[in-house]
Amino acid sequence: MSQEINIVVNGFKESVPENTSLSFLIERFKEGDADLIVEHNGRFIYPDKYSAVTVSEGDSVEFINPNFGG
Repeated sequence: MSQEINIVVNGFKESVPENTSLSFLIERFKEGDADLIVEHNGRFIYPDKYSAVTVSEGDSVEFINPNFGG
């Protein structure tokens, strides 16, 4: 059974299973924008790395939708 860890997603504390990938978080938070920008601990992550990058306790993830509004 997987343990839960605490991370921050878009400024809000969230509990997720340990070894959670960015791909999982994108699906969980329904971030479907084709131009989505993802930052993990302040660093830009390329889309081809979303499934390989996992979060750890205390990490910060930001989803940026550049096409929002206008």
